[in-house]
Amino acid sequence: MATEQYNELLQALHECMEACNRCFDACLKEKDVSMMTACIRLDRECADICGFLEAAIARNSPFISSLTKLCADICEACGNECKKHHHDHCQRCAEACMKCAEACRGAL
Repeated sequence: MATEQYNELLQALHECMEACNRCFDACLKEKDVSMMTACIRLDRECADICGFLEAAIARNSPFISSLTKLCADICEACGNECKKHHHDHCQRCAEACMKCAEACRGAL
């Protein structure tokens, strides 16, 4: 099965997607939401591409390599944005994003 070679990546994708969704939700509850707009936007982008890549791997898409590169770039951008904020949810998200970006690049 194609997904067996991607076990580590699949785990990182899922963890990143969950962290981004939690960060997205928590950012919306922050006192100054307007300062969090870039973080919120990237959380959504990152969660979506991680979920999409998970599904693409499961169906053995011929675009896995291209999607993996794109996912790495989006995860890194999200991680870099989350690092700018001192909220715990942002820091946990940044860590998950960077781990996922690394796993994506390692799978290429």
